[in-house]
Amino acid sequence: MKYTKEVKINLSRKKVISLFDNPDNLVKWQKGLVSFETFSGKPGQPGAKSKLKYKMGKREIEMVETIVKRNLPDEFSGTYEAKNVWNLVENYFEEVDKNTTNWRLETEFLCKGYMRVMVFLMPGMFKKQTLQTMLDFKAFAES
Repeated sequence: MKYTKEVKINLSRKKVISLFDNPDNLVKWQKGLVSFETFSGKPGQPGAKSKLKYKMGKREIEMVETIVKRNLPDEFSGTYEAKNVWNLVENYFEEVDKNTTNWRLETEFLCKGYMRVMVFLMPGMFKKQTLQTMLDFKAFAES
């Protein structure tokens, strides 16, 4: 499944990137994030691998982020792998004007097992969660 979501943020692109690119800020806008730890490569650079742990209700989810492309302030892309899920996320940041940034996120999910069924039956759930995470970042950034 592939889809695109966009959010306009009422900040300069420079400010958006400084907030987005700081791993210490992740817990401020990614709900349920418990920890983020780089275990391979130079943090934030292509090829770097990090472990992310999330708590969602009673469930704990672990995923591995691999940075694919870092061409900031224009683009930041990575893959996210968890049990039965592979996800490519391409983030694009476009300057609308000096005080507005358009964040476009293009994503692709490849799933196995029960997750494949979930994507087939409930694609809207994935799209809604992506948009909510983007809106959470916008709220954090603009506050």
